[in-house]
Amino acid sequence: MDGTRSAAPINLENVRKQYPDGTVAVEGLSMDLAAGETTVLIGPSGCGKSTVLRMINRLIEPTGGTIRIDGTDVGRQDVDKLRRSIGYVIQNVGLFPHQTIRTNVGTVPRLIGWPKAKIKERTDELLSLVSLDPARYGNRYPHELSGGQRQRVGVARALAADPVVLLMDEPFSAVDPIVRTRLQDEFRRLQETVRKTVVLVTHDIDEAVRLGDRIAVLSEGGRLQQFAPPAELLASPANDFVREFVGGDRGIKLLAVTPIPREKLRPAEGAVAPSVAAESTLQEALAVMLREGSSQVVVQSNGTPAGLLTVDDIVAALAAPQPGQQPEVVTTDGAQPSKPTR
Repeated sequence: MDGTRSAAPINLENVRKQYPDGTVAVEGLSMDLAAGETTVLIGPSGCGKSTVLRMINRLIEPTGGTIRIDGTDVGRQDVDKLRRSIGYVIQNVGLFPHQTIRTNVGTVPRLIGWPKAKIKERTDELLSLVSLDPARYGNRYPHELSGGQRQRVGVARALAADPVVLLMDEPFSAVDPIVRTRLQDEFRRLQETVRKTVVLVTHDIDEAVRLGDRIAVLSEGGRLQQFAPPAELLASPANDFVREFVGGDRGIKLLAVTPIPREKLRPAEGAVAPSVAAESTLQEALAVMLREGSSQVVVQSNGTPAGLLTVDDIVAALAAPQPGQQPEVVTTDGAQPSKPTR
């Protein structure tokens, strides 16, 4: 892997994991994950999503197939060197309880021999990046922080050595819903800044839709049922399994990932209605309509009305095909689809 890159593509080719008792956790999984994007692995309990994650950094060794990061077969790399080049965030954080927050964050840079001054500079930078003042929190211990703060420290530690890949295994599931939403917002902001190749495991479809650039829906045995951007997945599930998994309210979820169709706005001259920014989603526009008791909103672009959006326009936008919508054909018996391409 090229250590000068901030992100790297991941290629999984016919990856398989079978345990000694004959259990097949993952059966012939193939996917191409783009550099700098967040790919979410989702599916029912026991579908192999966490196994896939752990095979990428070789916490679990695959029994077949090939995993490549930036074109390099991870199975041919020194395992310690590999893991130090990959950030890893788990559900319960796993901070060292008797080390300060600053020391925890600097764990990997210390292992690979960074100078002390560089480690301190990097840890302070990352604590600030995850909205923890290093002067206030750097010398505290994990038990002195809230669950949400500890999770932020876990993310900072995973990013400390500037890895090209960040693996996240249900990172926000151990905190309450309000903190979880804040952490998701923090992650989205952080990813816009660092642009790592992220592979995130979750069991929550709303979290997958909110955080993922692409979502891979897995069924039992790690069989890939659909691999698509959130809007495409919600608008056009590939089969009955995906349709049932994303839920009957997928139309509501679709609102959150569908931008306002600026090219189809009505003239706004003389309209008296609440306003929303042009960058808003249909969900945000509908929320304003409901809050204000209005059937329309004026869409503002740089302080100037760009047009009028009505409830009927929202319904029409949801019914229209999504950009690039070409769902993969997957049989309902769970047969493996053809390898997704980008």
